[in-house]
Amino acid sequence: MGAIQLLPIEGIGEIKAGDDLASLCVQAFSDFCDGDILVVSSKAVSKAEGNVVRESSLSPSPFAHQMAKLTGSSPQYCELVLRESAGILRMAKGVVICRTHHGFVMANAGVDASNTGGEGLLIPLPKDPDESARKIGERLFALTGKQVGIIISDTFGRAWRVGQMNLAIGVWGISPFRDYRGRPDDNGRVMHKTCIAVADELAAAAELASGKTDRVPAVVVRGYPSGGSGSAKELLMNPAIDLFP
Repeated sequence: MGAIQLLPIEGIGEIKAGDDLASLCVQAFSDFCDGDILVVSSKAVSKAEGNVVRESSLSPSPFAHQMAKLTGSSPQYCELVLRESAGILRMAKGVVICRTHHGFVMANAGVDASNTGGEGLLIPLPKDPDESARKIGERLFALTGKQVGIIISDTFGRAWRVGQMNLAIGVWGISPFRDYRGRPDDNGRVMHKTCIAVADELAAAAELASGKTDRVPAVVVRGYPSGGSGSAKELLMNPAIDLFP
């Protein structure tokens, strides 16, 4: 494998409901090539899809009020976290670890209160990130004629480690894995467990070029051998074999 480039797409500006993300990316970055991978922040996708909630529109339940006292968040914020959650796994001061309706295990069900585009706005995750990725990829092909893989990314904490990193929550046009199982290692021993989550690695790498405060919602990854197919759902751990549910 050769060098991999991370090319930030700058100048997109504030994204609004109804915006065509693929078109905005093409306008700001006209040099798409076959085999590129476009990594887009989940927040940008939710904004374009109109999946933005005004905090004042939420009526907190009694449980949301209890959660607010424990976590220090507003009752309205906690109400949206509950609505976006299929289950609550852990709760402590300042954070709730949730399993979202998508199956992701993450803090506060991915509900974001920063860089939302306005005071009092909250942004949940896209309703169906894999479907969102497909639509962006197909629209990008219609505009450019280029086969570009799509990753939608969001920020996760990590078990056993301090700090957060971006992971893939939506995938289209690439395989989310590089699977070495059944292949010999350098010493001829057959590998049985090694299956690298490359979609997560690419999402994390793209964050190095986008940052959290630089208003860069999309990054082109160039040089990784893309292709294949798959979805972010394949990256989810089956709860039946999860040692840390």
